[in-house]
Amino acid sequence: MEKLENRSAAKEEIVGFLEGRLGRVHARQRLGAETAHEAQAFGQGLNFFHVENWYSAHSVIRSVLRVSGLYKRGQRNAGDVRLRHNHVGCKRLPTAFDGFTILHISDMHADISQDAMQRVTELLADLAYDICVLTGDFRGKTFGPFAPAIAGVERVRAHLHGPVFGVLGNHDTIRMAPALEEMGIRMLLNECLAIEQGGSRIHLAGIDDAHFFRADNIEKAGDPIPEGEFAVLLSHTPEIYRQAAHAGFDLMLSGHTHGGQICLPGGVPLTLDSHLPRRFGAGAWCYQGMAGYTSVGAGSSMVAVRFNCPPEITLHHLNRS
Repeated sequence: MEKLENRSAAKEEIVGFLEGRLGRVHARQRLGAETAHEAQAFGQGLNFFHVENWYSAHSVIRSVLRVSGLYKRGQRNAGDVRLRHNHVGCKRLPTAFDGFTILHISDMHADISQDAMQRVTELLADLAYDICVLTGDFRGKTFGPFAPAIAGVERVRAHLHGPVFGVLGNHDTIRMAPALEEMGIRMLLNECLAIEQGGSRIHLAGIDDAHFFRADNIEKAGDPIPEGEFAVLLSHTPEIYRQAAHAGFDLMLSGHTHGGQICLPGGVPLTLDSHLPRRFGAGAWCYQGMAGYTSVGAGSSMVAVRFNCPPEITLHHLNRS
């Protein structure tokens, strides 16, 4: 009885947190959508069929790779996280932010990508940056308990310094948001805030999942940003690049695609699980004056294997140009 009461109190606390941040209607819609769809193979979103929700997909992939003799190699590849650098030039960037650095970590899937997370902590040891952003998919599965994912994220968070900001991905339940904030990750749930330095400021906005739950609201996130001021958008998926560019953002940081994760030689992805041109599927790109970057992710989805697509964390260097 006591356990049930504690569970009920915790649920009420989470609902109260979400209603305060999202508003009563949005919070209830988001929670209701998760309850209805989190364990189903067929759900809502831009893709009708979500293979990551299919219970048997993980074992099928493992079996195929074991039979082909590639499973161990794929596991080693998945743990070989690289540090990449990306330079972003923009005339609207305030002089005080010339040289500002953003560490970008995406798609941690921390509960199923332990080797990769260990490698990430090693890369963080001597890394200097101004802020860190996490663009979603903290959890491996799209349903069920999330405590192991929170524990994995917390181990990485202990090695991060300075302000850390995040958005949720399509694998994440919004019930994770309070726990993520408790460990010092400021979650942006269709929200924005200003980052000040040297008497100037830039803006950082983040939207809720736009891929599966379609809970994104760029209008709400971007409306407080004054016209003409430099702004960065965090979105788990790059699929909303058109809306972001038309909303006036200068830089969009995202992940979700894993760059394909299992690719042909030369990094040609078999699938990106997204409705967008392939040039937006990995790395730096540009659309109508807005710079973008799609991380291939630090962790792995469904099964912790990779081929011809090394995992990454990225250091973005902002420059006036």
